[in-house]
Amino acid sequence: MTGEFTIAVHALVYLNHKGTTLSSEELSQNVCTNPARVRKVMAMLKKGGLIETKEGAEGGYRFCLDPGEVTLRRIDEAVGVPLVSASWRSGNVDKKCLVASGMGRIMDGIYGELDELCKRRLEGITVKDIDRVIFSGKRTAQER
Repeated sequence: MTGEFTIAVHALVYLNHKGTTLSSEELSQNVCTNPARVRKVMAMLKKGGLIETKEGAEGGYRFCLDPGEVTLRRIDEAVGVPLVSASWRSGNVDKKCLVASGMGRIMDGIYGELDELCKRRLEGITVKDIDRVIFSGKRTAQER
């Protein structure tokens, strides 16, 4: 998972909860990161059609969709980064050893499959679902 995805989900859940327009400063205080990083993610969400923006002194970001219809997969697609990937590859395609020359390709395929499995799982989780878990006080199966 990437920080951008986490910021995006957190910001949308918070915007949904507040039901109003919030500045990047207000969002960054709740997300616990800097406003510039929040603005970068919010630009992606705006481009993905998940939020509206308002200019001026009372400006900021507003969640504009039905939270029961916005899946985490849609948020991931707006952010546009893989959920599962490797920052380093072992081996080298130019080596004579079949293990060294083939391992990167094999692992890329595995990471690609895992990424797709994660995305399919995220299709079943909405902003509303997260909101419900937070405000019900119940722990999810993953938290137990």
